[in-house]
Amino acid sequence: MVSRVRVWLNRTYAENVFFMDQLRRNPSDRAVEIHATHGDPDSPVLAAADTAELEPENLSPAGYVEYALDQCARRGIDVFVPRLHQAAIVAHRAEFEAAGTALLAPPPEAVAVFHDKVIAYEAVQAIGVPVPPWYRVRSEDELVAAVDELEADGHKACFKPASGAGGVGFRVITRTPFSLMQLSGFPSPYVPLDLVLEALRSAEEPVDWLVMPRLEQPEVSVDCLTGPDDLVRLAVGRTKNGRRRGFTLHEQWLDPARRIAEGFGLHYLSNIQFRMFGDRPVLMDVNTRPAGGLHQLSLCGVNAPWAAVQLALGEDPGEMVLPFLGQDYTVVSGLRPLRPVSPTQQRPETTEPLPGVPAPPSAEPVGPLGAAAQALPL
Repeated sequence: MVSRVRVWLNRTYAENVFFMDQLRRNPSDRAVEIHATHGDPDSPVLAAADTAELEPENLSPAGYVEYALDQCARRGIDVFVPRLHQAAIVAHRAEFEAAGTALLAPPPEAVAVFHDKVIAYEAVQAIGVPVPPWYRVRSEDELVAAVDELEADGHKACFKPASGAGGVGFRVITRTPFSLMQLSGFPSPYVPLDLVLEALRSAEEPVDWLVMPRLEQPEVSVDCLTGPDDLVRLAVGRTKNGRRRGFTLHEQWLDPARRIAEGFGLHYLSNIQFRMFGDRPVLMDVNTRPAGGLHQLSLCGVNAPWAAVQLALGEDPGEMVLPFLGQDYTVVSGLRPLRPVSPTQQRPETTEPLPGVPAPPSAEPVGPLGAAAQALPL
């Protein structure tokens, strides 16, 4: 009898409830039990897990590694999918392996390259992958010089932190003075240059920003599944153009993504994002973790989370070929149950697991594309 697989996701995105759903509905019909930890008692991933705990607060990276090793030993974790403190965790891979836990994450060298966007851009340029013009900015004068150069070439300037994930800290610079226009409607990513400069003058420490032209749609996120042998088993592009989403296997997106995944050893699941600069695709960002929208590949008939777990367990699924290319779709909000923890009961005194909640009767139809981000055909 094949034993069940115990998987742990730490402080991950709410959308990864669908990652968990796909693990349970794996094509191998293997029993999977999921452990989840988070700092927010109302995270839906805690409700979706078989067992769950609140994470301790204010741990250093080194302290978190000790906490993670203890979790793996106590919970009998077979595969750990780390998001929080990924760099510190993968540096201790041998210790996790000694505890019987495989890390579903790239080696430390790959994580280090893509933690800093400047280092990442320089590294991928060296293997022939195009990137947009960029400037590293730490001061008021450097920001003004970068914006002036980009605007002189006809571009809108934007900035984001040199290290960070997702769209956190992304802003587009405008010369339009602040007015009531900025206070009507929904919040905008546009920020007047004079206000940014004023904030820099009053800051107590320098910033570390990447300033670059605003890139055009479509945005294409290529989800890659790469083995420990550095060979890509699956690469699929998810396209985004306004509300419309879709899929692509065009080599203008997949070829540079494969070169990055294989060239830098982005083992297991990674997400490589491109946008248009003029008439050509350029790299926007590289995530050394599963993308929140990875579950959307189920519209193409594949289960990428389970294939990644197989690789981590040493069970090679081989090259994965899409049985079909999914139709275009859009993403809408939906419902997901939470654990019955009062908002005032933020952190229990004991280390007992949080109480579970039964899956709703509609869980199967909602399944891989439901809840916080359902995908619906257009």
